[in-house]
Order: sequence, then structure tokens, then C-alpha cells
Amino acid sequence: MQRVDKFLWFARFYKSRTLAAATVSEGRVRVNGTRCEKPSATVKAGDVLTFPAGPRVRVIKVLKGGTRRGPATEAQTLYEDLTPPPEARAEEPLTPAKRERGSGRPTKKERRAIDALQGDD
Repeated sequence: MQRVDKFLWFARFYKSRTLAAATVSEGRVRVNGTRCEKPSATVKAGDVLTFPAGPRVRVIKVLKGGTRRGPATEAQTLYEDLTPPPEARAEEPLTPAKRERGSGRPTKKERRAIDALQGDD
């Protein structure tokens, strides 16, 4: 058994334990589907955690508690990732923006022509 904020930090989902504790305190972490608001809540092997990590929502199953915040390879042995793969978006090819001639900023050539008409040197 281990504190949820400590586990999230050991498993390298958050850079600091303070960030992990803040996320838990905001109620953004679920343990087995139940909203968790205390960083001191305990997690054990078999629990399923759901929490935001960057732009995605992660779903992980705790395999074992950590004893230290080791390298990433060691951290990956603490959990099983159950996060569904992101949905493939149909990406449309980008087309360059078109503007009507004479709208927007003048080009360098057009500025020189304007300066020549105004008599600016």
C-alpha cells in the first residue's frame, strides 16, 4: 500500500510530488472509479487509476508499489497502461491562405512604388 501522490510521482507521471498532490487535491484523480481528493489515499496492487497527464487522460492498473523514484524503465514496471489509443482524426491537407491583391500589407516592391510616388527618398 502506498499514498496515491507518491505512487504517481514514483511512476513518473508528474515531475514533482507537489504537482501530483495538487492534482489529487483538485479531485482530478479517480481510484477504481471513485473520485479521490486526498493525496494521502492509499493505492495497492490491482487498483485502477484514472487521471489527466498532459493532453490525454491516462488509465493505469497498479501492479506494485514503488520504493524509490528510479529511472523510467524501473517506473514502467510499477503499472500496466490501460489507456485506449487516441482516435485517428481525418486530417485535411493544409492549403495556403489566399489574399486578394491589394489587401493586407504592401510588398516591398509596392512600398518602393508608393515611396517613389510620394517623393520619399
